[in-house]
Amino acid sequence: QVQLVESGGGLVQAGGSLRLSCRASGSIFSINVMGWYRQAPGKQRELVATITIGGSTNYADSVKGRFTLSRDNAKNSVYLQMNNLKPEDTAVYYCNAGPNLLRPEYNYWGQGTQVTVSS
Repeated sequence: QVQLVESGGGLVQAGGSLRLSCRASGSIFSINVMGWYRQAPGKQRELVATITIGGSTNYADSVKGRFTLSRDNAKNSVYLQMNNLKPEDTAVYYCNAGPNLLRPEYNYWGQGTQVTVSS
């Protein structure tokens, strides 16, 4: 089992910045990929960004150039720096971690943290 603890959500005006953190504990040896997904009201959960243990990153087109995902393997943590936030970034953000890069539904999920961007 892997436990994920998220922090850093909140309310920000458009154009502002937030930093999300996610720390993993438990069976961390099983983790190859960590990342963030988000779900807005009435919409499906979608990829934001992922990073492998080797440092390879993947970003949704909608956040490229604005969001940066980094990983500290020593702390079993990932950090999502979100700049130039837009109202359409409003969603619950979920940390995801596990062995499966292509099938996140088979990995572990955090409890979610709300990000609200006002216009």
